[in-house]
Amino acid sequence: MKRKIAMMALAITLVLSGCNANQPVGSPILEGESIQDMDGLEGSTNNSQDIEDTEDSQSQSEQDGISSGGENNPIIEREVKDGKMQSYLTGEWKDENVVKRRNMAVMIPNNERAGYSSSSPKLHQYGISKASIIYEAPVEGRITRLMCLFEDYDDLGKIGPIRSSRDYYIYEAMSFDSIYVNWGLARPWVEELINSDRIDNISAAVAGIYNGYDAAFFRDTSLLPGCASEFTGYLNTDKYTAGVEARGYEKEYRSTFEQAFSFANDCLATYDDCPDATMIWPGGKGNNSGGYGNYGEDNPHFEYHPEDRLYYRYQYGDPMIDNMNDEQIKVTNVVFKVCHGEERLPNDPNYDYLAFGIHGSGDCYIFTNGKVIEGTWKKESDTGADYFYDKDGKEIVLNQGKTWMCCIWDNYSQYVSYE
Repeated sequence: MKRKIAMMALAITLVLSGCNANQPVGSPILEGESIQDMDGLEGSTNNSQDIEDTEDSQSQSEQDGISSGGENNPIIEREVKDGKMQSYLTGEWKDENVVKRRNMAVMIPNNERAGYSSSSPKLHQYGISKASIIYEAPVEGRITRLMCLFEDYDDLGKIGPIRSSRDYYIYEAMSFDSIYVNWGLARPWVEELINSDRIDNISAAVAGIYNGYDAAFFRDTSLLPGCASEFTGYLNTDKYTAGVEARGYEKEYRSTFEQAFSFANDCLATYDDCPDATMIWPGGKGNNSGGYGNYGEDNPHFEYHPEDRLYYRYQYGDPMIDNMNDEQIKVTNVVFKVCHGEERLPNDPNYDYLAFGIHGSGDCYIFTNGKVIEGTWKKESDTGADYFYDKDGKEIVLNQGKTWMCCIWDNYSQYVSYE
């Protein structure tokens, strides 16, 4: 009884808020409640108590004045309002020129050698808190590496450190119509791809890169005194822009770009019927060599904070901090994409290069608003988007904001843990 009244209150809230103004009559907000069930409310003998309980059990979103039901109301078409559009990467309203401009996908290290020391317990990554999407995947040595997608980068000045390429990152960058940025590459598996016309790139001029643009890169040893030179390379964002101009790359998203993710249209996707998940471990809590589970008790994890509805990133036993502003990295959505993985040369002890099948389909876990939605993903071509579907085959809608996307090696997916 109380649940039915709550559903009616939610429907009224959504209508008044305009959240589903673009939905046709018969939108699925009340899906599962038949007309007979709604008519049955007339038999209530204690309506005042039911209404009181409903008010007490209002969701946090309703109390904050934010309309619910976003999982049923995705952004369909983007339009310009007062010089702003809804971002393809976050769904948020941003300057039109920023939204239309192709993002840069920047390779950034994520291992201890990139900056941990007894005097400075954090990685010296610079600028990553400004990334709209962070894609993380295992690499050789069973560590992880990041590919950060930036659309708001004009005021950053620099981003880094910049690291080398692997082919599965390039294929994901192609999904977002990114301009790819790297310093180095695993030549046997990347050289042909990165030098083809299939990916636009601004790359440091190293062996295996035929059209490098060194002007966009520089060394800075001040952040990591005494560290290996591979962790001292940075991107100058102004000179990156000059490089895009010099290379003649198209600056705005091309017709091949489908979408980044499906985002709620200025509403909150609550997924009330899904399980809670406020602590998330992509590699579990124990030791395993899947790329996220090499550190035992210090395995990477995300912690959900309901007060701001964000997931805070921790790794190596500490909050993950951006050296640019000393802010902890936090995102609105976390996506686990389970992919087939294998060693490139399993019988050669000198190499541990990995391959991941980021095309095709597989299992996925979507975390948003403190909930987890289990389902499947699909990517049909190099430039095709990653689509995510729940167990009923309906596309999963994320909340507006930044997204962290983890490539989970299927051999180690059993270690995925949340509570």
